[in-house]
Amino acid sequence: MKKSIITAMLCLFASGTVVAQDYDVPVSERDEPMAQGKFKPTWQSLGQYDVPEWFRNAKFGIWAHWGPQCVEGSGDWMAREMYMEGSGAYNYHVKNYGHPSEFGFKDVLPLFKAERWNPDSLVAYYKSLGAEYFFALGNHHDNFDLWDSKYQPWNSQNIGPHRDILAGWAAAARKQGLPFGVSLHADHAWTWYEPAQRYDRNGGKAGVPYDGKLTKADGKGKWWDGMDPQQLYAQNHEMSKGSWADGMIHSQWAWGNGAAVPSEEFVTNFYNRTLDVINRYNPELLYFDVTALPFYPVSDCGLKIAAHFYNHNMAANKGRLTAVMFGKILTPEQRKALVWDVERGAPNEIMKEPWQSCSCIGGWHYNTGIYERNHYKKAGTIARLLVDIVSKNGNLLLSVPLRADGTFDEKEKAILDEFGAWMRINRQAIVGTRPWKVFGEGPMAEKRINLNAQGFNEGAYNNLSAEDIRFTQKGSVVYAMPMGWPADGKMLVRSMAGTKVRRVTLLGHGRLKFTMTAEGLSVTLPQKPLNDILPVLEVR
Repeated sequence: MKKSIITAMLCLFASGTVVAQDYDVPVSERDEPMAQGKFKPTWQSLGQYDVPEWFRNAKFGIWAHWGPQCVEGSGDWMAREMYMEGSGAYNYHVKNYGHPSEFGFKDVLPLFKAERWNPDSLVAYYKSLGAEYFFALGNHHDNFDLWDSKYQPWNSQNIGPHRDILAGWAAAARKQGLPFGVSLHADHAWTWYEPAQRYDRNGGKAGVPYDGKLTKADGKGKWWDGMDPQQLYAQNHEMSKGSWADGMIHSQWAWGNGAAVPSEEFVTNFYNRTLDVINRYNPELLYFDVTALPFYPVSDCGLKIAAHFYNHNMAANKGRLTAVMFGKILTPEQRKALVWDVERGAPNEIMKEPWQSCSCIGGWHYNTGIYERNHYKKAGTIARLLVDIVSKNGNLLLSVPLRADGTFDEKEKAILDEFGAWMRINRQAIVGTRPWKVFGEGPMAEKRINLNAQGFNEGAYNNLSAEDIRFTQKGSVVYAMPMGWPADGKMLVRSMAGTKVRRVTLLGHGRLKFTMTAEGLSVTLPQKPLNDILPVLEVR
């Protein structure tokens, strides 16, 4: 692949007209024309974007990252790893379902029934926990659409639940008055599914190809008769450079380093499916698991999706833009056009523009191993992540894994109940706040904590303690939040030295005695902690 995918043409402005760049894989608008309006499919035009105030205020959302990969309970990326000989997902699949040459991921799809899924009760519960917006999975890298898709027959209306999952989530979110978001990940199916082209290198099935190359003709007499597996797997192409190395995909995520270039048909199909979601369900938020935008920089697909999304949203809201679209690993120019998303991590500074951290209490897809080993995040861990992120001008989008039947387990419920109880008392220190003059003080605030690619540094914050204090403010009120309860009940807020303080209140308790010294604000907390998470002080 060429070092630079974009043809060497700059976007020129002549007489107010933008001259578009040439791309290796231009998207076709034949079936789904891009909405016209204020925004054009260039970074310069998209840079006119302003983050809506509702998102700046929201601070906390919940995500149902849920689909057919939850069936086997072997974790995230199961539909890829079941084709990796010797992996945990492969071994579990072979033992319980069959060899991937005979029983592939396409055959898992009918087992995704969602038989106990109740979107109304789930979203109402999420709102009771303090969620200010709700996200649903529209499709994952497995390329299965969770709605009555116009452009993908492998969808939840035709197979499995025989329901339009997105329609159910959207209705439930709007019933609760929550902005509705959709995440779409299928753009990477092209490379992500490449292990389905492999075969075992050992054992009795050595050399027998997996089902990734099957065609419509192979389905005669099968349950999927009349359907084309290539519309699911998208593997009628040469494999990427180094594809047999399981981790190679990570260095090729931005379509470089030898990644197989997707076809115009594949790119346009993803574009059509995405516009179908935007036009049909009118989401306020759109998330892609990509560097910058889908298929960027090999295609203009993502730029056209962004322009359509913003223009469509403005038309639906009488000229007012309420839409939020996320991208990862953004340049300064791109951060003007999109909201920066950091996966499982956070920068250790206040960011000028609002951003979001997406994280999960367990794995992205349901994982029975995490359940059995009690490896879910604790309620206190979630609260500390939220407080730290909000202090830096960010929002937290928290995924709650659901089982294939559409329910979460009792361990998740206990964690969420505890977090919700804390949130109901301390919500005012989170929602509608802005960063203070400093985001925090203490040992962790002074450390340099680097991001790893798109994030992945939240483990560095696992050791936050009562010595680490985070701040938010709302008008003239400042909230000081130590990341734990001081063992001796004594709290010194050094950053408030020289500040005029009239009153200190412990939320959920009442007013506290305090003194101002040259070192800072000294406060004595109740002998018995109010909860097992962290205290929140309102300082006026």
